[in-house]
Amino acid sequence: MRIFETKTAPNARRVRMFLAEKQLLDSVEFVQVDIQTGENLSADYRKRNVTTKIPVMELEDGTCIGESVAICRYFEALYPTPSLMGQTPLAQATIEMWQRRAEFHLLLPVGMCFQHTTGYFKDRMTPVPAYGEVCGKQALEFMATLNDHLAASQYLAGDTFSIADITALCALDFARVVKLRPAPELTHLLRWHAEVSARPSAKV
Repeated sequence: MRIFETKTAPNARRVRMFLAEKQLLDSVEFVQVDIQTGENLSADYRKRNVTTKIPVMELEDGTCIGESVAICRYFEALYPTPSLMGQTPLAQATIEMWQRRAEFHLLLPVGMCFQHTTGYFKDRMTPVPAYGEVCGKQALEFMATLNDHLAASQYLAGDTFSIADITALCALDFARVVKLRPAPELTHLLRWHAEVSARPSAKV
């Protein structure tokens, strides 16, 4: 199987970290796509993913699966150990809750801040710098929310590392590109960041 990605993008890193945690990186061929030049907008790429986003996975029979979490869910079902999405109904729901919170309130605002303040994709969208700045502020506000939560929790969804932590780490690290960093007083978030950054999977 092949995964079409742009290695520097946070969503691509999410999938690689997930696979690394399951020791499956060597089972996949990674194909780099140049999104800056618009390689993902080609007719050939659109056949694999109608949204033109990365990453997208192509199976041996030609079936393609887009969206980072959908790709991760495919591997979680095939290789349930170690579990990164929960084994019990409560664990699954809790992880899904924090995964979506990390995605909607941190990764998405960081991404919008990047797109709208840097003009990286100005050839295919109309950047609105003021909107990007608002998104940056929202991301910083959620960092404070995460800090409060992590005061009483080792990881986002409890005492077990999960896809929620992968999403939050990739978002927080990518936020540096637009100079968004946790304030020094967010000690619980910084403790968590140092701990998850030390995992081998964080180096992929």
